[in-house]
Amino acid sequence: MIFGLVAGIALMAAQSATPAAPPAAAKPAETKVAAPAGLRPGAVAQIVDASGKSIGGAYFHEGPSGVLIRVEVSGLTPGWHGIHLHEKGVCTGPGFQSAGGHINPGKKPHGLLHPQGPDNGDLPSIFVEQNGIARASPFTTLVSLKGAAGRAAILDADGSAIVIHAAVDNQSTQPIGGSGDRIACGVVKAAPAAK
Repeated sequence: MIFGLVAGIALMAAQSATPAAPPAAAKPAETKVAAPAGLRPGAVAQIVDASGKSIGGAYFHEGPSGVLIRVEVSGLTPGWHGIHLHEKGVCTGPGFQSAGGHINPGKKPHGLLHPQGPDNGDLPSIFVEQNGIARASPFTTLVSLKGAAGRAAILDADGSAIVIHAAVDNQSTQPIGGSGDRIACGVVKAAPAAK
């Protein structure tokens, strides 16, 4: 009987208590480019949209056979987008034609799937999620930061740029695989020295 009375009082107290607040909404993801733990990039690029607003960036890590590029961007249309390395380190909007063509000293046809390609600036396309964010880590054996092992240099005299296009790159048709307009661009620069 006493147990029942105590349980009843506890139940009444629980019912009269203020209802718990609903869980807080998740904060939208921030576009911050962070180097993978323990790795210092050899080069970096701040990526801007056609209006010049920063939408993210990229880190470039030199490996023994190529370059690993970590890309994080936001504010893009969901779906696949072509992304390439361009021959000049200039990103003047809105069309970013200032970046020139792809890095391509051997004058090869465009496309990772082209039988006589690819050119040195070709990379796999990136996928933008419904929230407008893309995170990717393409690897390329076609360039190096300073021209190691006969590969084209990203950090040469006129620099280079990483460019994102409006549509997917089909990796075979000329000149850019049908990837369309240049919608974002980042000048690739040597990473600051460690302090």
